[in-house]
Amino acid sequence: MSNYYIQGVNGPVVTVKGGKGLAMMDMVSVGPEGLIGEVVSVEGDLTTVQVYEDTTGLMPGMPVEPRNAPMSIELGPGLLNNIYDGICRPLRGIAEETGAFIGRGIHIPALDSEKKWAVTVTVKPGDRLEPGSVYAECDETPVIRHRCILPPDQRGTVVSAVPDGDYTVEDVLVTVQTDGGAALDLKLSQKWPIRTPRPVRARRSVTRPLVTGQRIIDALFPLGKGGCAAIPGPFGAGKTVTQHQLAKWSDADLIVYLGCGERGNEMTEVLDEFSELIDPHTSQPLMYRTVLLANTSNMPVAAREASIYTGMTIAEYYRDMGYHVAMMADSTSRWAEALREISGRLEEMPAEEGFPAYLPSRLAEFYERAGYMETLSGAEGSITVIGAVSPQGGDFSEPVTQNTKRFIRTFWALDRSLAYARHFPAINWNQSYSEYLTDLTPWYEEHLGSGFMVLRTRLQATMKEETSLNEIVKLIGSDILPEDQKLTMEIARVIRLGFLQQNSFHAIDTYVPMEKMLKMMEVIFRLYDGARDLIAKSVPLSQLKATGIFEKLIRIKYEIPNDDLSAFADYEKAVDEAIAQVAADNR
Repeated sequence: MSNYYIQGVNGPVVTVKGGKGLAMMDMVSVGPEGLIGEVVSVEGDLTTVQVYEDTTGLMPGMPVEPRNAPMSIELGPGLLNNIYDGICRPLRGIAEETGAFIGRGIHIPALDSEKKWAVTVTVKPGDRLEPGSVYAECDETPVIRHRCILPPDQRGTVVSAVPDGDYTVEDVLVTVQTDGGAALDLKLSQKWPIRTPRPVRARRSVTRPLVTGQRIIDALFPLGKGGCAAIPGPFGAGKTVTQHQLAKWSDADLIVYLGCGERGNEMTEVLDEFSELIDPHTSQPLMYRTVLLANTSNMPVAAREASIYTGMTIAEYYRDMGYHVAMMADSTSRWAEALREISGRLEEMPAEEGFPAYLPSRLAEFYERAGYMETLSGAEGSITVIGAVSPQGGDFSEPVTQNTKRFIRTFWALDRSLAYARHFPAINWNQSYSEYLTDLTPWYEEHLGSGFMVLRTRLQATMKEETSLNEIVKLIGSDILPEDQKLTMEIARVIRLGFLQQNSFHAIDTYVPMEKMLKMMEVIFRLYDGARDLIAKSVPLSQLKATGIFEKLIRIKYEIPNDDLSAFADYEKAVDEAIAQVAADNR
């Protein structure tokens, strides 16, 4: 009979009475159904446990069993092309066992224990293994090679190893004698506590961008590979769609997509869409390099709090293999609300807007696990975190947004007015920023030449000038503006509609290589400079507009294929001819 029993139940928070053997962050089984819980407070012989499942039906006196281990998840081949809940239980397996609704006390392993993998063992008896050493490999999907690595806290000498062949995640592949003299059996899988960051050899500087194919991001507000970005915006501004585009088109090796507290119908659309998408980089299903975690708003709130650590642990596991991982968290606001609810149940002192005082430190713990790393094996890997924030009413001054800005260096502020005007991505170019530009400038100059940074600076300055002029236009109208300011307004319109606005459903425009972005900026400012010379000679802007050249440049994004940029020469010629024609008419 258990030494521990329930004394009280308050939503997902359960008070346990008994001995003093339970430790902080230990897992426990609560009640006769064995619900998964985690110790969050210990005071004398009273222990507070947060339960990751529905606590309906729990009563005082029911037993609680310790598991004598921290909250951990199983890592190994089979995570990719799968869908999990917030504590890494496979939703497909749960659906097969309980139907459309998640049953209580369901314990299904994260990895299929019966599936066999074609394993190549890379070590032999007598080999020395250090933390991070690869001892076996297998093709997890047609596009990802899974490398089994020695846990960070182990080292030793190989005593025995099986021959290459088909094995399950439960089969022992290699036996190692550790430096402490103990025998360690290595399998395809291993466990890791979700709240403990996996160690690395060194943290590297961010020196290359995460190329996304989205013009406003890559050209104006780039995100470094291994960096952190936030996408705040009100409902309907396009946070989820933007993250879909980044998941599909970014040059990351793997995607970890976490739906944290989102509505069930939205999450269903994500799961359905990701299952059907074809990866443009490999022409294989996108799910072959994707892990989906779904924790909707009607799932237990405690599991939502744990879900971002689950996602980050999976991302770190693949990073340690030498992969570049992009993690999408949608949304961290819902996660913070889960923190607030649990904090209220624990009767902790609330801080601003009811959030717990430790909200900033929890956000820091999450974002600081991202980075460009040298792994323990000497390989390079990275985790790039893109967190969506859903401030109530679009108010960026609320605590989650403000505290998030302390730990990220790229801020893509979504604007409701742009979304309502059907301008997507609805990223406001006046409120957004990227602090990676200085770090990434050498990469841009090496791959695109020095002209790219010059042109993006001119583009951003033009859009800021348009914002200032719009204030004047609202008061006195555009007809009063001098010709040079009218030109600025017209070029800004071309930039807005022809460059910053991007159609995710158009075959050509959904993704744009950076070489094409450079060419687009070059031809836009070729027109700008030529038109400015005409205005200096007192030629009215209206004559140049009458040639239709401004509208022609807006259509470039749809008419020049990404794999053949030679057509830009025709547009440059058209710009020169339009300017020459207007100049000739005014001689």
